[in-house]
Amino acid sequence: MQSTLILLDSLTQWKPYYETETITTAAEYLQSGNISKKPYLVINLCDKLNYHSEGYYCSLLAQARGDKVLPDVDVLNRIESGAITRMEENLQKICYRWIQSHNQPEQESFSLDVYFGTCEVPEMAKVARFIFEQLPCPMLRVTFANRQKNQIDSLSILSLNELSDEQQDLFAQALDNFSKKVWRQPRSHKVGRFDLAILYDPEEKLPPSNRGALNKFIAQAKKMNINAELVTEDDTTRLLEFDALFIRQTTSLNHITYALAQKARAADMVVIDDPVSIIRCTNKVYLKELLDREGIPTPKSKLLFKQKPSSFKEVADELGSPIVLKVPDGSFSVGVIKVNNEQEYLEAIESLSKSSSIFLAQEFLPTSYDWRIGVINGEALYACKYFMARGHWQIYNHQDNGKPKSGSFETVPLSKVPKHVVRNAVRAASLIGKGLYGVDVKEIDGRSVIIEVNDNPSIDQGVEDAILGDELYRLILREFADRLEQKRR
Repeated sequence: MQSTLILLDSLTQWKPYYETETITTAAEYLQSGNISKKPYLVINLCDKLNYHSEGYYCSLLAQARGDKVLPDVDVLNRIESGAITRMEENLQKICYRWIQSHNQPEQESFSLDVYFGTCEVPEMAKVARFIFEQLPCPMLRVTFANRQKNQIDSLSILSLNELSDEQQDLFAQALDNFSKKVWRQPRSHKVGRFDLAILYDPEEKLPPSNRGALNKFIAQAKKMNINAELVTEDDTTRLLEFDALFIRQTTSLNHITYALAQKARAADMVVIDDPVSIIRCTNKVYLKELLDREGIPTPKSKLLFKQKPSSFKEVADELGSPIVLKVPDGSFSVGVIKVNNEQEYLEAIESLSKSSSIFLAQEFLPTSYDWRIGVINGEALYACKYFMARGHWQIYNHQDNGKPKSGSFETVPLSKVPKHVVRNAVRAASLIGKGLYGVDVKEIDGRSVIIEVNDNPSIDQGVEDAILGDELYRLILREFADRLEQKRR
């Protein structure tokens, strides 16, 4: 478990704040080394952080000692070199609205102080969080130019000595929220080996794990001496407090799940789903090419292009009829349409074109159920039969009222699953990586066909755990523990 360590030039700098044993001077840290041999979360608040300063060497040696440090030398060098973080378009709009709200068109620039990804301007909260995620630094002063696009003009690191009384309060609150461990009293019970963040979205309609399963993960982690904690998008500034990240929110590119997976990997954390797996699994076009290249059986498929789509007859002649059309990054049967004729085909193309310029056409392979084989680090975990929704050809039937209906399920011991189903599922998952995957397989006439590989498979209490029970959660958590132990060694 990580301990927090705050580095200062002098202990007198901490007089405005609550007393804590987690502070030390830069000189003491540089000379003493990490006596405990356990990694610290180091918060470097030295006044001078330029190259060759004591503050700079604190960040440099912290990384060499295996500590996690804010800011690290990469961040220091990027700020020193004047590297400007480019915001996404939606954040640029937020920023421009804030600038316009000042009602001073003659003013050329505006500044905003960011403390651990937070600021005192509510409408700029997302901008502050983005800046911290790109440049993890305790305190930054960001200067924005009065223009419609690319407003970030410069960034500089703030020091404690520059803060007014009001700013000291803002900093203390931000630090408290970022790392509760600074103020937390020592626990009387045994402290866990590792800290695991489990990311979930409490508002998600079709989450990869129900609340019962999330509670199981936490309970089993406790028995394994792992501190597991549920976190949401609002807790992302606390990510570096943890040793590992387990994503239990539906993943997507250009989404908070992928951004956090990248951030966790960059911080040398153990992360499932890792960013490479998210890239490889979430795009069905990529997955098709990958499986085809390795000769793994899949449905006959054809790429279609928005600018020059093939006719229904051309596709049907190649794949048969009916045809299944898919957007590249759909999940839970969303963005999947079955078409039987030219009219339905044209309507589906028009609908799908709103979200993608490329789609996938596949042959229709009707079955009463799909196999789902859970795989972790190249080993099969569990097997389920997911049956099609009643009166529908998919597992999920998305109704007009927004409430999807799903078919029943049957959890099956792996020993009872046809060997070719498990073999092809494990083989397909091995092409993605060594994470946790759910491989969807259709069994047809004694052969198995891979439909897709999911990087964020369902683990629901009462479904996937029906055979293994608590052991399923322990097996997944053991993978985290093994990887963390290897890193520690």
